[in-house]
Formats: sequence, C-alpha cells, structure tokens
Amino acid sequence: MTEMMRAGFASPTGLAVGEARRPSPSAEQVLVRVAAAGMNRADLNAAKGAGVATAGSFGKPIGMEWAGEIVETGSAVEGFRPGDKVMCSGTGGYAEYAVADAGRTLKLDGTALSMDQAAVLPLVLMTAHDAVVTHGRLENGGALLVQGASSAVGLMAMQIARLRGARLVAGTSGNAQRRSSLARFGATHVFDPAQPGWVDDLVAATGGTGVDAVVDMVSGPGINDSLKATTVLGRIVNVGRLGGASAEFDFDLHAARRIDYVGVTFRTRSAAEVREIVRRMREDLWDEVSAGRIGLPIDRSFSLDDAVAAHEHMRANAHFGKIVLKP
Repeated sequence: MTEMMRAGFASPTGLAVGEARRPSPSAEQVLVRVAAAGMNRADLNAAKGAGVATAGSFGKPIGMEWAGEIVETGSAVEGFRPGDKVMCSGTGGYAEYAVADAGRTLKLDGTALSMDQAAVLPLVLMTAHDAVVTHGRLENGGALLVQGASSAVGLMAMQIARLRGARLVAGTSGNAQRRSSLARFGATHVFDPAQPGWVDDLVAATGGTGVDAVVDMVSGPGINDSLKATTVLGRIVNVGRLGGASAEFDFDLHAARRIDYVGVTFRTRSAAEVREIVRRMREDLWDEVSAGRIGLPIDRSFSLDDAVAAHEHMRANAHFGKIVLKP
C-alpha cells in the first residue's frame, strides 16, 4: 500500500486538495479505506485551520465522519477485522484513508445502509441522541421543540423524539420550503420563528404548559423564545449557534421556570465520554438505523477533487440534508 493518498486538508486560504501521507492506526484505532465522507458546517472553519478538528495545523486532512472498509486494526482493537464495513467519526475523513478510534466505529454488517447513507450519520446520531435523550431527558408522552429543525441534527432529533413516543414534536425553520418537509421527519407542529405569536401558539398546543425539552440549533436572539416555550423544570440543550453566539438572555424567566440550560460540544469531551455517547446511541437506536427507518436525506454528492466546490455549496446554505464527498 502506497504511503501517500489524496486528501482535502486545511490551508491558510481554506480547503485544498492534494497529496497527504496515509495514516497508520494506533493501538486502539482502525484504518479505513474511505468510500464516502459526510460534510458538516464545522468543516468550513476546520478548512482554515481553526478549532480542535485540525489541531491548529495546516496540511492535515479534515472531515469528521465517514464510511468504508477496514484495512488494518491496531494491536489493542477487538471486535473488528480487515474487510469489515463500518461508519466512523473523528478527524481526517476527507481522504482515501482515515483512522478512527475503535470506540467510535460501528459495523455496517446486516444493515440496509449504503456507504453514502452511513457516511452522513455518525455525528448526527451521536449529537441528536445526546441532546434529546441524555440531556433533554425526553420521555414517552413528552413534548419537544427543535429550534432550527431543518438542520441535520434537527431532522434526526425529531425522528428520535417520535421513536420515544413524544406526543408533540415542534420544529422551527425560517425557510418555507423546508418547513413543508419537516412533517416527513416527525414534526407534528411547524412554525416560522419570524412570525409573531408562534410561541403562544406552541404553548397552546401543549395545553398551556410548554414543551418539556428544547433542542436549540440556533441560539442567538431566539433564546428567549425558547425560554418562553419551555415548561417549568424543562430543559434547553444548546447544540448549535447558527443564529449567533451571544444575545440578551432573560435571566428572570430562566429562574422562574427553573429551566436546566445545558451546553454541549464534542470539543471538550474525553475519548471515554465520546465512546459512552456512541454506546448509548447504539443501544437505543441501532435497530432503527440498521433497518433504514431513521436517516437523513442526501442533498448532493461531490468527488474529493471537487471538495472546494462542495464547501461553497455548503457555505451557500442552499442544501437540505447532508452533502457527501466521494474519494
């Protein structure tokens, strides 16, 4: 096997495609021949060398999730062998080969998933399950609001909520066409967050109490709408900040409702914490994932050599669902 490979990596001017050294697995890693990689908005910053995803260095392949076939396993890896079809998360997925922690690797044997479908699921499954179940603590008969429901995590969060028997699943989106698609992913109530009175309408739909949990992909000025929509002793999980990283916050309402406001990110989680997130998600969702009963739409597929164009497509925010990169 050649020591070099094609990859998309961070550079001072953004994403670049060229030759990179093929990685080797450490004791607890697997080396995967990448068949498809999922693209995420965080990749846009990673391509400029920003954030933990590239360890602050240029020339390293980026990409946080992928699917493919194992070609080598580390000395301490158990349960995997060369030839296994898998989906993974980590760093370096925009490449012909990538290494992943075995604890973040899931076998695809016996599933109905194509490589493209599998490549776009690892991060969204982990993130949405962690938000809805672990921190949102949504129970059978509960009510959930997803702010920014047309995002990939939003679409998955709604599907998980319906699987858990939620009586009400509300989603917001500022795009009319996207709002029209949310019911297919579990939404029972859909709102335009720019429409005055939408929070009152949502609270009325819950019987006047408010939702039990909010998965917030937007944050920014919309945080106070989330507070108003949440019941006493409810939970808000701050997953994304598409609407802004800071805003005025109604501390009095937060205190009066006694709301748990939880921030989540993978950037400060240990390897052991991430492995536990994967384990919990697999325990709760894998049967549904394997059968193809929950998943994400694929917007477009690009070749690795066209990765820069794929980033421009993502930056334009015109896509619905995930973008796939093919080595």
